[in-house]
Amino acid sequence: MGSIVAIVGRPNVGKSTLFNRLTGSRDAIVDETSGVTRDRNYGTAEWNGVNFSVIDTGGYVKNSEDIFEEEINKQVMLAIEEADLIIFMVDVTYGIHELDSAVASLLRRTGKKVLVVVNKVDNYERLPDASEFYRLGLGDYYPVSSVNGSGTGDLLDAIVSNLPEKPHEETTELPRVAIVGRPNSGKSSLVNSLLGEERNIVTPLAGTTRDSIYTRYNKFNHDFLLVDTAGLRKKGKVNEDIEFYSVMRAVRTIENSDVCLLLIDATRGIEAQDLNIFSLIHRNNKGLIVLVNKWDLIEKDSNTAVKVEKEIRTRTAPFTDYPILFISATNKQRINKILDLIETVNLNRTRKIQTAKLNEVMLEVIRDNPPPAVKGKLIRIKYVTQLPSHTPCFAFFCNLPQYIKDPYKRYLENRLREQFEFTGVPVRLFFRKK
Repeated sequence: MGSIVAIVGRPNVGKSTLFNRLTGSRDAIVDETSGVTRDRNYGTAEWNGVNFSVIDTGGYVKNSEDIFEEEINKQVMLAIEEADLIIFMVDVTYGIHELDSAVASLLRRTGKKVLVVVNKVDNYERLPDASEFYRLGLGDYYPVSSVNGSGTGDLLDAIVSNLPEKPHEETTELPRVAIVGRPNSGKSSLVNSLLGEERNIVTPLAGTTRDSIYTRYNKFNHDFLLVDTAGLRKKGKVNEDIEFYSVMRAVRTIENSDVCLLLIDATRGIEAQDLNIFSLIHRNNKGLIVLVNKWDLIEKDSNTAVKVEKEIRTRTAPFTDYPILFISATNKQRINKILDLIETVNLNRTRKIQTAKLNEVMLEVIRDNPPPAVKGKLIRIKYVTQLPSHTPCFAFFCNLPQYIKDPYKRYLENRLREQFEFTGVPVRLFFRKK
């Protein structure tokens, strides 16, 4: 399971810029006005072979005339509760702000591991100024410049060495299925419709990882674990910050699962938050089934479903090879079809293709349409093999792997999907030197 690292701190200290550095993305919108970050406040980072999720809490502080202490406190409290490690960010050019002191005193009381990151140390003259942050009482600090990247290597070393040891997984052959989606999309109703009132068939298994309770679903010839996250713990003050909390929870849930059921509210259509959760499932290489819930509330003609399906696939491109099902969790409409899809997608996720068959099919595909030459050099792909991983990964051995561009990679992935059954599963391709 991945660990969660949360970046906390008052507005405008550079949290989003650091987030972009750590995740190697340009996802977070960076702007001088505080409280700009809205969507896309989480991503995945990798350092020395260790993967972890990064959450930029700054984005969740509402854009008000002056940001109240309680807003930030709320963020910090949620981050403290959910994250495995906290990065507390401060600004060397300002010194210790009263909000910094308030956040620090919250953090000191929690006993969670905190790394103090002093930002905007762009030159040696500013280094001595950073030492005043010892006064926060949180131990050593890491001077960085998130704009030019100096100091981030040392910070990443510290993050990785402070992440908790992963608990030994109880190995179970049963697939783990998670129901994820925006608040109020109908997750609890779906859990109830699936499990029904026959509680005696349900055997709760203690979660092997913090915060996830696995409920075994074993009827109608289907057998899997439902990662039950709907209303797992009563939160004191979550209702004010439900979106932030739901993102934290979705990250955990997705990482703990094999197949995700992404619930979209038919009355609202696919929104930014749905796309965020979608990309999180895709980046974590989990199986995916999209469920358009509350379909009974929609006025429709013979063409409505086709239009909605087309819109969803257009918004999630280039990954479009997954099942979409129109359901009503409360009326139990098409609930049984979900069970068949879970089985199908899980089979596709674990599908292994014999090397001989793979080469026979894919080398012919490559012969029909070879990769375009770069700088007059011909690229020759000689051999394909499936890698021994949890999800479908393929290695293509060739003379010049660095010259194979994304459009050609997508072409190969699409041909793989046509020839072999991988619906609902992200497929990864690697190009290696022969």
